[in-house]
Amino acid sequence: MKLHELKQQLSLPKKIVLTSHRNPDGDAIGSMLGLFQVLIDLGHDVRLIVPSDYPEAFNWLAGCRKMIVHDRREAEANSRVEQADIIFSLDYNALDRVDNLGASIRKNKSAIKVLIDHHLYPEPFADYELSDTTASSTCELIVDFLDSLEWADKLTAAGATCLYTGILTDTGSFKYATSPKLFRTVARLLEAGANDYDIQNRIFNNNSLARLKASAYCIHETLVVLPEFATAYATLDQDDYKRLNIRRGDTDGIVNRILSLKGIVFAALITEQKDIVKLSLRSLGDFSAQQVATEHFNGGGHKNASGGRSNVSLKETVKKFESILPQYEHELGGFIEPELNTK
Repeated sequence: MKLHELKQQLSLPKKIVLTSHRNPDGDAIGSMLGLFQVLIDLGHDVRLIVPSDYPEAFNWLAGCRKMIVHDRREAEANSRVEQADIIFSLDYNALDRVDNLGASIRKNKSAIKVLIDHHLYPEPFADYELSDTTASSTCELIVDFLDSLEWADKLTAAGATCLYTGILTDTGSFKYATSPKLFRTVARLLEAGANDYDIQNRIFNNNSLARLKASAYCIHETLVVLPEFATAYATLDQDDYKRLNIRRGDTDGIVNRILSLKGIVFAALITEQKDIVKLSLRSLGDFSAQQVATEHFNGGGHKNASGGRSNVSLKETVKKFESILPQYEHELGGFIEPELNTK
């Protein structure tokens, strides 16, 4: 489908569903809500559907409480998807990223499917695709999408706030995947009414006690430093989650604290979930966390900020993580800090 055809379809009120991936992060939520604000102002009937719960830290964003969580309201979510005229897939590149919700998307043969995403290797399921792996975030691409439809003037302060939030969180406060174009986009969002101070304050100065305890526990109790590879990682198992009362979003930012250790170039937070083990990976400079995630842990993301998953136990995943590091010794070995020898 060409852009002018999609624009024509969007010129009259439609039943639209916006979807994003399991364990939605700031970019997933921000892109959904930013586009949501525009579409509802244009008179469309819009539903927001995610496979699983989202962090409560984003509840203040306009429209966030309207999200339908598939895990909690499966029948309603499936029904909305199967009746939709247009389905947007935001911030994910394949239907397996939305779990069982993907089956409902495939089932609706008549709906126009639109993919807007910045991850590698998009699955060819969409009728219209805006995929750019050089973009900082899907929120940045939503602004590009609005521009291409000549809808830039329809961006409200509420929508700009949502998009700014997604960019801020996905770039690690403008540390990853930045470009001159991104900052021009951010300036436009500020001009549209996004309040940088308020957004930063709500995101970074609103920690729960559990979140602080989780970070402190990882740094004090489970941190492992591998100076010969300029690498450090920490772990959380299911017992840790229960004992510390860790909820969704409480582990955000821990891997960045690990990366802040002097001499560390590669950092990981490895957490035991109900059915899988998740890895949050961060790196500095030319070392690619994305390469590690893609080649070894069924994941991907940005060069310096990626994620992966493992279907074996936490202990086995940690063993694998350590075992692959010698493959990158040449790339990491030049960053050794002798005082890090604390393992």
